[in-house]
Amino acid sequence: MEKEFLTWQDIDRLVDELLPQIAGRFDAILMITRGGIILGGILAEALDIRDVLTAAVEFPRDLELEKLAWPTFLQFPSDALLRGRRILILDDVWDSGRTINTVRGRVKAAGGKPATCVLHYKPGRSLFPDRRPDYYGAVTNRWIVYPWEIDRGGDLAELIPDPSLT
Repeated sequence: MEKEFLTWQDIDRLVDELLPQIAGRFDAILMITRGGIILGGILAEALDIRDVLTAAVEFPRDLELEKLAWPTFLQFPSDALLRGRRILILDDVWDSGRTINTVRGRVKAAGGKPATCVLHYKPGRSLFPDRRPDYYGAVTNRWIVYPWEIDRGGDLAELIPDPSLT
């Protein structure tokens, strides 16, 4: 899969695409770790949303179980923080869509009113053909490398100084 390396200026442009799409007022932002954390901070500031929540979800790494197993919620806000509130769920990319849709379902089950938002939407890889993000900055089929990712697609060893040189 072809990689696309983004700069902070690219992120600014994507956020500029997202902001006019996000109609109405949200009561809280729910960032999916780790991809949604930076987008969550940017949008919380731009939209003046002070109630910022996090969700950490882990799916089994076994490819045989991957599509069948229910995920583990490592961190998730209590139902009381979600009930009756408009929740903007954020992640960096909708690839298969499993994580963000799992979070969306749990917010809805808690009585919240979820909307999903990502920087990049990959409809060709989505496991949810009848669903898409409510808000997205761009559609792509590339492997996106964001400016905050440590391994920018090269050899991680190149990024770590050789201890014998210090």
